[in-house]
Amino acid sequence: MSGPEPPSETSGPDAPTWPTQPTYSNLGEVRGQLLPSKACCPRTSGRPPTDSQPLPPPLPKKTLARTQSLPTHRARSSSPAPAGQPRRPFLGSHSVDESQAGNDRPWASCPPAEPHFHSLNSPLGLAWPVLHCPEAMRTVLEARQLEGLRTVHARLQARLLGGRPGPCQPGHDFRLLDSSPCVESGDALYYRLVRVGGEAWHMLAAKVPKPGAEEPHPWGLELQASLAPHFNLQGLCGLLPESALPGVPWRGPVVLTAEVPECTVTQWLSEVGRRPRPAEFPWVVALLLLQLSSALEHLEARGAALAELRPENLLLAAPRGCAAAGPPRLLLADFGRVHPRPPGPPGAHAQQLSRLLRALLGPAAPLATPLAAGLETLARQLPRSRPSAAQTRAALQTLLWGPGPELHRQGAPLGPWLQVGRALLVLHLAERAAAGEVPGLEDWLCCEYLAEATEASLGHALALLWD
Repeated sequence: MSGPEPPSETSGPDAPTWPTQPTYSNLGEVRGQLLPSKACCPRTSGRPPTDSQPLPPPLPKKTLARTQSLPTHRARSSSPAPAGQPRRPFLGSHSVDESQAGNDRPWASCPPAEPHFHSLNSPLGLAWPVLHCPEAMRTVLEARQLEGLRTVHARLQARLLGGRPGPCQPGHDFRLLDSSPCVESGDALYYRLVRVGGEAWHMLAAKVPKPGAEEPHPWGLELQASLAPHFNLQGLCGLLPESALPGVPWRGPVVLTAEVPECTVTQWLSEVGRRPRPAEFPWVVALLLLQLSSALEHLEARGAALAELRPENLLLAAPRGCAAAGPPRLLLADFGRVHPRPPGPPGAHAQQLSRLLRALLGPAAPLATPLAAGLETLARQLPRSRPSAAQTRAALQTLLWGPGPELHRQGAPLGPWLQVGRALLVLHLAERAAAGEVPGLEDWLCCEYLAEATEASLGHALALLWD
């Protein structure tokens, strides 16, 4: 049978010039055909060649050395946008700024860390003498656990605070999303709007003072404008001029906030009270009060105090990059009642925190859980001991993640508990990462607790609660 006839069309100028049926022979022969011909030198001795063409040179022998490092994974690059269609970055329901454009995840904007395990010995410090000394090996592993927790905490913090909009610029455009406020707090109305600048946009909130609201303290407003970004303090992005957005339901310039609230603590508590309280209610209350203590600790460090703690001025928002079923993010927004803290012992907010905790727990019978009983104990201890906001935060961390009161009653050393707690948290995070779960707000708060806790701080927190 005759072979197939060649095609009749003439190949284009860019078409390949190899034969229709290429034959793959020895790689040395192919390489020999590709090398330029050289003039043959006359042989002075030896047998004459039997062929007129020289033999192809042999392939070089290459020895592959075994690598000493573990494999590293390189992040996949995002696919380019189609031609003519500029890519607009998003961050969940919010957008990101230009520095994070092109990232599918907000935490992917962080530069990749150098791989730690270049070999099995050098970065861990597991030299031969260390392996024969259990005490030295335990010290190395404890240090590595602490370093790992601090790294995880820093990366989670970068994700939770990532995508924060910068200050407003003259070239920004604004668009009002709703004609009615999304949240009504005790002294302000919040309207959702979008700020567009270049290829990035951000969802912000316009904070409009309510008619007849109390005149804010100027010192507190100046402090709010000067504070660095804090997870539990309301951040500002500048002023919105009246002419920048015509047809708005308010008059005059208003302040733009970086976080869009979803409700207040008062509204959340009213909604929860309409149905039977779930078993995790004390857990959410403890996490909210923990975040509020962190905000008040930051104010106390700046020499400030909140004159009156009102639940209707405590805002709740969804944390960036976290599941919707997780705990909310608390924001202290009532800077109009912030004033310089008077001199004296700490504990300016202890009485107010006690009243707020009792209001959150409610007059109903508390749930029969150790955490609920611990919160009731803390509500009694706050006005009596008058701890600072930092000490209150440490007590709430102890109620949430331990150690329990039995260790304090037995007088057991707390150092071993701290080391075991760090090891268990590392294993917990590894198991969740292997299952594809993204760490949430509680994981970040727990990492912060175990990364900064010491045996002395644990002892002081237990004494505040159970002495």
